Amino acid sequence: MEEKNKQKQAAAKARADALSPADRSAIAKQAAGKRWAKEHGLPQAQFGSSEQPLVIGGIEIDCYVLDDGRRVLTQESFLTSIGRAGKAKGGQGVRTAVDKLPPFLAATNLQPFVDQELSQPTTPIEFVTPNGARVFGYPAEMLPEVCRVYLSARDAGTLMSSQSHIAQRADMLVRALASVGIVALVDEATGYQEVRDKKALSALLDKYLLQEFAKWAKRFPDSFYKEMFRLRDWTYPTVSGQKPGVVGKYTMDIVYDRLAPGLVQELETRNPKNDAGKRVSKHHQWLSEDVGHPALSEHIHAVTGLMRACDNWPQFMNMLDRAFPRKGASLRLEGFD
Repeated sequence: MEEKNKQKQAAAKARADALSPADRSAIAKQAAGKRWAKEHGLPQAQFGSSEQPLVIGGIEIDCYVLDDGRRVLTQESFLTSIGRAGKAKGGQGVRTAVDKLPPFLAATNLQPFVDQELSQPTTPIEFVTPNGARVFGYPAEMLPEVCRVYLSARDAGTLMSSQSHIAQRADMLVRALASVGIVALVDEATGYQEVRDKKALSALLDKYLLQEFAKWAKRFPDSFYKEMFRLRDWTYPTVSGQKPGVVGKYTMDIVYDRLAPGLVQELETRNPKNDAGKRVSKHHQWLSEDVGHPALSEHIHAVTGLMRACDNWPQFMNMLDRAFPRKGASLRLEGFD
């Protein structure tokens, strides 16, 4: 027995000696993390790794399954996924006070849309990852619920301009998660989940979101608005960062009225304003990829060139009317629907 123990000790020493300093450090950190979790009653992640994150729309999201079965997203990943900064300004927000909402739901204008379950005092879940790191996270199920809060506020017309990009990201996430969810249910019902590639659902979600991001891509370059502001003798950009309301009317006249006959009327029908005077999407998102978007890009490029050649707004409009007269409403051009 003594000889057998000596052999085990020798083998253990040999394995330890073969480890690199980095490997030894990682093992020590993992052991320390587990001890800390046990001493302080913290949950431990049984599955998940920061080296193999969930990737959706090109954004890496660290996710884990805890030893009590909870699925969690790290706090930083949660914030990044909805378009917020991963870390709050000034280092604040790492924890949330027990009697407060998470920072991404704390805005006053969001409160009417926060349901009873989400409105409960919430603190990030502190847990230990498989490699021994102590991190904070939120339940994965909370992500679509938070998205719905922003979408409800958007539909009611109560979003602030600083929140609009979060609503856009939320819209994409909810659509993508719903699409992947039905695929997962079919796979589970048919048994295909046992043989499919482990990253299949993640890849599907990523592909869907990348397509959605493309729809939201900027179609009007900054140069277009810089030249418009110059000709109108406006300061660019404005102090608030917002464009004057009349810019939308100018854009309709300069661009959409001159692209195709009947286009403006069709866009107004398909993409009307809501009761708050807001549109759910941008007009250019309704143009076709093969005809509409190329025509839009070509027209904007040409119009911007005309602007650069002019000294004032009347001169530009005179040249625009000659070069690109309004199309009218008598015909429709195929490819713009």
